[in-house]
Amino acid sequence: MNKILVTGSAGHLGEALMRTLRKAGQWVVGTDIQPSPFTDMVGSIADREHVRQCMVGVDAVLHTATLHKPHVATHSRQDFVDTNITGTLNLLEEATLAGVNAFIFTSTTSTFGDALTPAAGEPAAWITEEVAPVPKNIYGVTKVAAETLCELFHRNQGLPCLILRTARFFPEPDDSKATRDTYSDANIKANEYLYRRVDIADVVSAHLCALERAAAIGFGRYVISATTPFMQADLANLHRDARSVVQRLLPDFAAIYAQQGWQMFPQIDRVYVNAKARTELGWQPRYDFATVLATVATGQTDLRSPLAQAVGIKGYHGTAFADGIYPVQEAARGR
Repeated sequence: MNKILVTGSAGHLGEALMRTLRKAGQWVVGTDIQPSPFTDMVGSIADREHVRQCMVGVDAVLHTATLHKPHVATHSRQDFVDTNITGTLNLLEEATLAGVNAFIFTSTTSTFGDALTPAAGEPAAWITEEVAPVPKNIYGVTKVAAETLCELFHRNQGLPCLILRTARFFPEPDDSKATRDTYSDANIKANEYLYRRVDIADVVSAHLCALERAAAIGFGRYVISATTPFMQADLANLHRDARSVVQRLLPDFAAIYAQQGWQMFPQIDRVYVNAKARTELGWQPRYDFATVLATVATGQTDLRSPLAQAVGIKGYHGTAFADGIYPVQEAARGR
């Protein structure tokens, strides 16, 4: 039986992977800086010796540990470099020495950065793996750098590395106060399934598909998001009048939304495209906007999969802030 290492095992995705792999009877070890029921080895991936100990006997790595966008206001740029770059480098080096046969790196669609926002009057952006990242903060910069390290280790050391750029799957409220003030939380998340959200159960299945295909593929980057109903021909109208596009494609949407008093966003500025992941990884995501509509039509507004409900809401910080779970961004200036 292969031994699998999961980094960030106390986090949203790490816990979801640990739960799933344990349930399947897999030999899995979790590491995190935070103790948890899913953390076997407590320590930092920035500590090379800790990583070396974690890697003993490991055949595959699911690397989810990271500092996230909400940490930009509370952690220094050096903290991001230490965790997201040095930590990844430590894992890659030790994985190579251990002869690991699959290294799956959890990246983010935030790497695309400013490429996600079209200019006024331009169509919505069609986001595939071919779009060049334009990071707009230290989070995006360090995740792109970590991706590049993965590519380097595949090219020079022959380590099979697949990169999964995941869309939003966190259950926490939206990080935009203006959006939170305008729409209910369930309404926001329902809308996002059209173009920028994915359920954590589908993220887990994408990682497991990547584990199976890594050796054969060698290296690749994949967008992991719910399957969109949109086509490229819809992009101009999406950025002008998103509701009309959704109404044309899904005629039942307006009546179902009306039952909840929900609204569609007036504009959609980008569409994440998962076609490559479905084709090359054999990934079959189960949750999309059609699933959302079917759920809401029954009167339910909890759109989460059973796995997402089991993992629950963790937050990103140990303290509360004036704006709820998110600190004020300006606090990070000069850090």
